[in-house]
Amino acid sequence: MTKDIIESKREAFQKSLDHFIAEAGALRTGRANPGIVEGLPVEYYNAQTPLKQISSISVPEPRQIVISPWDKGALTQIEAAIRESDLGLNPVNDGSVIRIMLPALTEERRRELVKTLNARAEEARISIRTTREDVWKEIQEAEKEGLIGEDDKFRGKDELQKVVDEYNAKLESVREKKEGEIMTV
Repeated sequence: MTKDIIESKREAFQKSLDHFIAEAGALRTGRANPGIVEGLPVEYYNAQTPLKQISSISVPEPRQIVISPWDKGALTQIEAAIRESDLGLNPVNDGSVIRIMLPALTEERRRELVKTLNARAEEARISIRTTREDVWKEIQEAEKEGLIGEDDKFRGKDELQKVVDEYNAKLESVREKKEGEIMTV
């Protein structure tokens, strides 16, 4: 019974991890990565649309991103969205594509990015803990209703902690890998 409760919430644990992976992917490292800009909202026909839905994004060189909009009329809106974002990028519009040259990161900027990464990792840990609390409440409710015994409740708590530890370890692994990418000169 407790295994069923835990397994029913495994998807919520995975969503927390997946969200962190997406957030970490959007952080800029020394190399160009389409993930830096693909989720950027662009004002397109009076609607906020993610950049990846209105253009193709490629990385022809290690420090360059090229954005080719499918509608050339969107070039100015894309350029404005990139300039207004907090990414600190300077797009160059040549009339058919937008090129973004990524400058080398300073040591200070790398440390700021690591702080941001750690803050997002902590948000993911909080999300995992919240899910853990929800599962624990369900297990306690099952015991109060007489569906499981007290021994099963504590066995379930131990199993739950193993799942939480597993997801926290995965999260930490992703965080360490991304921190290494950020700090590599």
